[in-house]
Amino acid sequence: MTQAQILDGKLVSNLIKQSVAEKISLRVNAGHQPPGLAVVLVGDDEASRVYVNNKIKACEKTGIRSTAHFLPRQTSSKALLALIDELNEDPQVHGILVQLPLPEHINETEVTNRINPEKDVDGFHASNVGHLVLRQPGLRPCTPRGVMTLLNHYEIDVKGMHCVIVGASNIVGRPLMLEMLYAGATVTCCHRFTEDLAHHVGQADVLCVAVGNPKIVDAQWIKAGAVVVDIGINRKAEGGLCGDIDFAQAAERAAWITPVPGGIGPMTVATLMQNTLEASL
Repeated sequence: MTQAQILDGKLVSNLIKQSVAEKISLRVNAGHQPPGLAVVLVGDDEASRVYVNNKIKACEKTGIRSTAHFLPRQTSSKALLALIDELNEDPQVHGILVQLPLPEHINETEVTNRINPEKDVDGFHASNVGHLVLRQPGLRPCTPRGVMTLLNHYEIDVKGMHCVIVGASNIVGRPLMLEMLYAGATVTCCHRFTEDLAHHVGQADVLCVAVGNPKIVDAQWIKAGAVVVDIGINRKAEGGLCGDIDFAQAAERAAWITPVPGGIGPMTVATLMQNTLEASL
């Protein structure tokens, strides 16, 4: 049985970071200041700290000047909003990223929309999402944009294809739906109230799964020859990471598939570097 070809996010993300680094070097040599990214982490969530550290390392490799603000879990909304106001006014800061999730006592929507849309390198501000709705993309959410960049690299044109997205979060599922619409796909978005998930999955030419549940999609549901983008990331009890779909089984049915790790995760970080550079221009 033919095995699916790999959508290698690690490879493509390295190409993106190399391109970003070259552009920044040219700008700095021409007398411009390097892009500045401020990263804010509230609390001591282990996974969030790993993500933040990966982003800081990517900044170092691309020539982006990063500043990290590690705040205690009990930080008040008022104090966090005051820091964002300060970063909004800082001319050395071109991008602001507040690592999610935030502690329960802080309103994530209020925090996200407090960031200047022109510095919103996560692409979550209502203004930036609205621009994507209107097909006027500016700073775009990193993971969905990373998905589209990866597909484009492998010359997978989704125009006219049926894309099924499993998961409707504000971070991935909903903006990915908009990206797919913008690219000309016919889109079905499945969520917690969707009935007969297997039926919808089986219709997908392009299947994108972003739930954070390793058993949410049975690989046998997948249409033969489909493109499978596994965005979920889960920690296995025995150690290591896995996606939302059984990779080995899905690879026997799909034409293309992303691995976990090494698929969309690296693309998200590389896209953040892209967005930060673009925010500085």
